[in-house]
Amino acid sequence: MTDTYEVVVVGGGAAGLSAALVLGRARRSVLVIDAGEPRNAPAAHMQGYLTRDGMSPAEFLAAGREEIARYGVEVVRGRAVDAARDAAGEFDVTLEGGRAVHGRRLFVATGLADELPAVPGVAERFGRDVLHCPYCHGWEVRDQAFGVLATTPMSVHQALIVSQWSKDVTLFLHTVAEDELADDELRRLAAAGVDVVPGEVAGLDVVDDRLTAVRLADGTAHERSVLFVAPRPVPRTGLLEQLGAELQETPFGTYPVVDATGLTSVPGVWAAGNAVGFAEQVVNAASGGYRAGATINGDLLFADLDAAVRV
Repeated sequence: MTDTYEVVVVGGGAAGLSAALVLGRARRSVLVIDAGEPRNAPAAHMQGYLTRDGMSPAEFLAAGREEIARYGVEVVRGRAVDAARDAAGEFDVTLEGGRAVHGRRLFVATGLADELPAVPGVAERFGRDVLHCPYCHGWEVRDQAFGVLATTPMSVHQALIVSQWSKDVTLFLHTVAEDELADDELRRLAAAGVDVVPGEVAGLDVVDDRLTAVRLADGTAHERSVLFVAPRPVPRTGLLEQLGAELQETPFGTYPVVDATGLTSVPGVWAAGNAVGFAEQVVNAASGGYRAGATINGDLLFADLDAAVRV
C-alpha cells in the first residue's frame, strides 16, 4: 500500500517545516519526511532570526513540528532514498526501509552537510569555539582572540570579515602558500590588523574544554580562543538528480536551478533552504519554504480547477 498526499516534503528543517505550515493551513494533506540531520545541530543557539534570536536549533524545530501538527500535517522520521516522476506528473518517494509514499507535488529541503578541514580537534569543537559564520556567532565571541584557518585563497575574505568582531585576528595559512595571496589582499589584511602566519596547522590545544591555542606542525603554538574555518559544503541533491533537475556549479557547490518561488526545472518539484544555496540562514530558509508552500498550493488549486473545466 502506498500512502498518498497532496504534497510530500522531504526535509524537516526550517524550509520544510515552513512550507508544511503554509500548506497545512491551506487545508492540504502533507507529509514531512525528516532525516533528523539539521545543518545547525552542532550550534547551541541560532542568531539573527527576529524574535527567535538566541533560541536553540532543537527548540526551534520542536516548536515548528508542534505548530504544523495543529493543521494535520504528518511527520515521519526517516530518509527518502528514491524519487520518481510518474506518467501523470506526480511523484513516488521511497524511504529507507522500503515505505513508499505518493505526492501530487514534491518539495525538497534536504539541506547540505559541512565537510570540515581534516585538522585534529576541529570537528569535535565545531559549533562551540570552532565556527564558520560571524553573522551567526560573531557577537557571542566578540573581542576574543580569533584565528582563521585558511584552506583556500578565499579564506582571506573570511579573515577580513571577522575583523569586524575582533581586532585580534590571526590568519593561519595552513595549506595556502604565502605567494598565493595577492598584493591587494596583503594590503587589506595589514589595514585590518590581521596577522598572517605561514605553516601547516597540526591541531588545537584545549584546556578545561576550551580552545586555548592553535598548534602548528613545527611545534609552535599561538594562543587563540576562537577558530574560524570554511567547511566545504556538500549539498544533498541526490533526489533532485534522480528526477533530472537542472543543476548549476557555484564556488560553493552544485545546486539546483530554481526560480523565485523555488520551482526547479522539473515540473511539480520545488526546493529551498540550503538545498539551493550555501548561505541560506534559518530565516532565509523559512522564507523560501513559505514562498514555495504558497506557490504549491496555488499550483494545485488551478490544476484542479482546470481539470474541472475540461470535464
